[in-house]
Amino acid sequence: MEKKFYTLLVYSENIAGILNQITAVFTRRQVNIESLNVSASSIPGIHKYTITAWSDEDQIIKITKQIEKKIDVVKADYYTDDQIFIHEVGLYKISTPILMSNPEVSRTIRWHDAKMMEVNPTYSTVLLAGVTEDITALYDRLNEFGCILQYSRSGRIAVTRSTEEVISDFLHERENDKADGDVK
Repeated sequence: MEKKFYTLLVYSENIAGILNQITAVFTRRQVNIESLNVSASSIPGIHKYTITAWSDEDQIIKITKQIEKKIDVVKADYYTDDQIFIHEVGLYKISTPILMSNPEVSRTIRWHDAKMMEVNPTYSTVLLAGVTEDITALYDRLNEFGCILQYSRSGRIAVTRSTEEVISDFLHERENDKADGDVK
């Protein structure tokens, strides 16, 4: 089967050890996690894990189902890039002497709509928010100038194209089931 790039959105209670349980599912299936971002979600007490990986659809379905079976996981879904809004951040530490001596460096930074965060005599920091291709394109271009001292790229963050969190409907249904005495 053809491998595609998937983004999993996993929602769980904020419990110690759940990240290890989630990543273990990928390890057991020998699927490498490309990026991982964990943060509080828009729902109090619920954390959101944004995980990316290359996989075929059958495998990603199995991984998603296994993750969702974890006792502290509330909901897990997988998406392709066309089903979600995605963003990353790139942080570049570049040589100020090269920046000052080569006007193409600053033109490149402006052309990519990156922001200068700090400039001192030794180094300058540049921030770019965008999709992976934008972040890596700026890296490649700055690397051609030989000015990169350090570079870091965040994990992907994502929201669905739905008007509300996918988990909101799930939690609402669960509350209705509890009120009806039909707890699952």
